[in-house]
Amino acid sequence: MKMNGVLVVGSANMDLVVRTIRFPQPGETVFGDKFGMFPGGKGANQAVASAKLGTKTFFVGKMGKDIFRDTLMASMRRDGVDVRHVTFDPRESTGIALITVDKDGQNKIAVVSGSNMQLLPRDIDRAKPLFSRVHVVLLQLEVPVPTVLRAAQLAKCAGALVILNPAPAQELPAELLNLVDILTPNETECGILSNTQVEDVDSATRAANQLLCRGIKHVIVTLGSNGCLLVRKGQARPFPALRVTPLDTTGAGDAFNGALASALASGKCLDDAVVFANSAAGYSVTRMGAQTSMPTRRRLQTFLRTC
Repeated sequence: MKMNGVLVVGSANMDLVVRTIRFPQPGETVFGDKFGMFPGGKGANQAVASAKLGTKTFFVGKMGKDIFRDTLMASMRRDGVDVRHVTFDPRESTGIALITVDKDGQNKIAVVSGSNMQLLPRDIDRAKPLFSRVHVVLLQLEVPVPTVLRAAQLAKCAGALVILNPAPAQELPAELLNLVDILTPNETECGILSNTQVEDVDSATRAANQLLCRGIKHVIVTLGSNGCLLVRKGQARPFPALRVTPLDTTGAGDAFNGALASALASGKCLDDAVVFANSAAGYSVTRMGAQTSMPTRRRLQTFLRTC
């Protein structure tokens, strides 16, 4: 019997975060005022976002055998993620991300993928029984595309809904796009995938419609402080963002995707799920870090009463 759960296949990183007044120019050194180490990686972030909202969530990924692995695994377990299908590569380091956050909460990120790029289709095949236990399979692009494709294929065979967060953006095979129920690019990713410059709602709508023509059923373009745009055949609906003062935007997109998957797994319709996901993203930017900024359902409800 299918469970109303979420399976996330993707990356796990340790985020090394420095806060500065402003970003340095090329060749320039600036002083930071705070440093922190936070569990991260798009896949792991999205799994934590879903699990903290109360949804049964499984994570399939690959880490190195090092201290970062130990910290990440312990943190994800505490947040309720089932990590029993995580595998390890002793030849690679666990992924890391070097993140600089400025005074406005904006960030610049450099990622060393490490073991994430050793997550292979055969690892997904070993986790095949999980696909029949969930309603939603959530994917990103910080692991090899053939691995993402294999996960989407198994999801479809099991009758699960496929969400693809196409980050970092890259050219994708038609075979994969045809399996995607919901694509969730940001403005930059939407522009790259559609070969269209995305600057506002109108251009985002045009770009999303081009992606619909490539076999995707729904496109949700996340627009940062401008909320997001849900585009499906014959309809484009904007959803405003919460009005908050951002502290750190790292992981906001992951909060959105994890909450979207959680809401859909619980039986919400897509429009209501988008509203819920927007709220979770709004909460996340008011906290530092990625996984540490993901709300529980109770904290999100309290937060929304004060907005």
